[in-house]
Amino acid sequence: MRPKDRKVVPGIPPNHACLLRLGGFHGKPRRHPWPHLPPLICLTDAARFPDPLPIAAQLPRESLVVFRHYQTAGRRALAHRLASFCRSRGLRFLVAGDAALAIETHADGLHLPEWLARGPVSRGWGWRRRKPGWLLTAAAHCETSLARAARAGADAVLLAPVFPTASHPGADGLGILRFATLAHRTDVPVYGLGGINIGTVRRLRGAGAAGIAVVSALAKKNGHPP
Repeated sequence: MRPKDRKVVPGIPPNHACLLRLGGFHGKPRRHPWPHLPPLICLTDAARFPDPLPIAAQLPRESLVVFRHYQTAGRRALAHRLASFCRSRGLRFLVAGDAALAIETHADGLHLPEWLARGPVSRGWGWRRRKPGWLLTAAAHCETSLARAARAGADAVLLAPVFPTASHPGADGLGILRFATLAHRTDVPVYGLGGINIGTVRRLRGAGAAGIAVVSALAKKNGHPP
């Protein structure tokens, strides 16, 4: 990396600052279309970093943490620890696919995996009505899922995979042109997820992304396997 790419943004760890700056997501103008949304979302992953707290400790304030430890032993206790930690650090905390745990941990909202987002309204999108103060995000891997989430009133959609990623071995990414086309076709804020790293994030500039969502980009920075 060239020296000028190592510029440190005050208050943000260098690796995260670099991702945000290269993608054009740091220093957003006040009249940004989605001022209530953070530029960075971190999704936990039990296989890649079993203990998500060290990752969360390095996130800039107001970043969003999505708890995705679905079947980990002691997941409820871990969720409570992470939720409390996020509150103490000025981070927002969502639980993926488990509204009961989101309520129990006083989470800021719920993240709907694609399988849940396309299910019966009562299983997922019904929480839009029951918890109007919640932040409700959804995962999407195609135009149909993105459109469904927009119609259902999602606050944001994580569209993936933008680039080839270890999370989907052998699968092609959407590519930046397809991602940009889909992002510009909808009014819902769209985050790029999948294969986001120092080498690819700059390609999201001008693609209509509200921000970036990452998993392994942070895990690898902290010595965890990709």
